[in-house]
Amino acid sequence: MFSGLPSEIVQSAVPLVPDYVRASGGVRVRFGASAGRTQAIERAESGGYRVRFPRMAETCEAVLINTGGGMAGGDRMKAEFALAANAAVVVTTQAAEKIYRSQGAPTEICIDLNLASGSRLDWLAQETILFSGSRWGRQLSADIAADASLTIAESIVFGRVAMDEIVDRGSCHDRWRVRRDGKLVFAEDMRLDGNPAGLLAAKASGNGARALATVLHIAPDAEQRVDEARELLAGASSECGASAWNGMLLMRLLSRDPQALRADLVRFLESFRHASMPRAWG
Repeated sequence: MFSGLPSEIVQSAVPLVPDYVRASGGVRVRFGASAGRTQAIERAESGGYRVRFPRMAETCEAVLINTGGGMAGGDRMKAEFALAANAAVVVTTQAAEKIYRSQGAPTEICIDLNLASGSRLDWLAQETILFSGSRWGRQLSADIAADASLTIAESIVFGRVAMDEIVDRGSCHDRWRVRRDGKLVFAEDMRLDGNPAGLLAAKASGNGARALATVLHIAPDAEQRVDEARELLAGASSECGASAWNGMLLMRLLSRDPQALRADLVRFLESFRHASMPRAWG
């Protein structure tokens, strides 16, 4: 189920905790559209993971829930979301995902997104919080049609700021791959090993950042919205920027204050999407 993760993540450490006591699960949802309405037509859940659909949401909204309240070393999760032609879905998470200290094995997350012609998916996950000593590896892959629209917003917080926690040990490997009409159009790997806080302290990398966010927007008109995106980011307290190429628009945000970054991200996404954030964001 998790063979898609890079081998260096899986083999980088020998687990001290047996596999049978670690959590493994995920969700698989397929959406269809009829008469202008999108709904889930197939759903599968395993382990401690659930997906729920708020009835009060203005659009089809899926909320991914981890009933375990966090993930530890050796835990595995896979989420698969497939949209049929002309379906429109917003996916979010119930809360920030906490990645606890590992005794050796990595925490593994796989996200697979598939968008058919004319569909739209807004992936608006709340923060991933990395505790000191955590070993986190995620692979996010998307396969979208040429006329589909995909917006991915992900943010990472390094340490519990309220506890003055510094992530001075551990590892973080975030791997994104996006294909459009079968062609690879976006590939990115972010890897921080050993002392993530020390690596982020350098001016050329994070300048002391404790939180970072990436927003990737792929749509037929994505490049034409770069000036709009820059204007929306102009008032942010976070260090940020936007660039566009090859039918894609990419935004980055960095901040020493995770709450300030979250506020900047929410303001940007609401204006850019012309819609309120999911209610789970509070």
